[in-house]
Amino acid sequence: MYRIGIAAFAALSLASLVGCIAVQEEEEGIVGVAPSALEFVNALNPNALNPNALNPNALNPNALNPNALNPNALNPAALSPAALSAIRDPGAAGDLSRQLLRYVVSCAFDASQSFSFSWTDSEGTVHAEVYWGIIGLATQWETSALGHPKQQFISACLASRTNWYGTSVTISSRGDHGAIDKTDNPELSTYTRLEGAFWGNLFAPSPYLNACYDEATRDHARSLSRDCASGHLGGSGAVQPCGIINIVGSCDSACEPLKQRGMYYPSCASNVNGTVDWTTKVITVFLP
Repeated sequence: MYRIGIAAFAALSLASLVGCIAVQEEEEGIVGVAPSALEFVNALNPNALNPNALNPNALNPNALNPNALNPNALNPAALSPAALSAIRDPGAAGDLSRQLLRYVVSCAFDASQSFSFSWTDSEGTVHAEVYWGIIGLATQWETSALGHPKQQFISACLASRTNWYGTSVTISSRGDHGAIDKTDNPELSTYTRLEGAFWGNLFAPSPYLNACYDEATRDHARSLSRDCASGHLGGSGAVQPCGIINIVGSCDSACEPLKQRGMYYPSCASNVNGTVDWTTKVITVFLP
């Protein structure tokens, strides 16, 4: 269970997710404590995932792939000069880059791992940043390159934690990964309303994200300020996606049936360059 807090995914400029920029300090993970039933900031800002807004002042797909951000590891020594410049930028773009990096770290690392660096603001004050891991989807990224399957899990994690409003919401994230497999976990009985699922790859040459929704709970999800699985309803009633998160429709048509033990979709389909590709690297979200 994770708490989606105000402002988060605003930071690496990876995928055009539209929304207001809101800022809230990320709650630090407790070192040595497993993420089960842990609450933390999850409201990634849609504006931070924008491959169409690439610039040298914000992290982008070229800084978030095995050839740039993490050829060897997710640590300051492995970052490209452009990525380091982005997270050290004292301006608004730097704020976004640091926010998204915080989310990347919290998705990938567990509570015993962290990412540390410093930056200097426009008034000359040095800020020492320490971003703690929480979920633990790719703990080995600290010392080795991020493989394709983990790229997909990190992408799904970021998409699932994106919020149109930057509103704090508590969710239960589930999937076929030891860090989020909630089989026999009490969350299964307290978070019973299926919102939908998220999958994709922000590290691909052409970054993409997909989402599907549960027909029966769309109104409930929207009542909790969770719009990105089914789309945000604009003033005219038109459905607007959260940036590049492509809404493929009902999960019943896009995914294999829910796995009853653990309650998550075992695989969902993407249309990549005209080819249907099924992935098991899916994060399914349930709401209270």
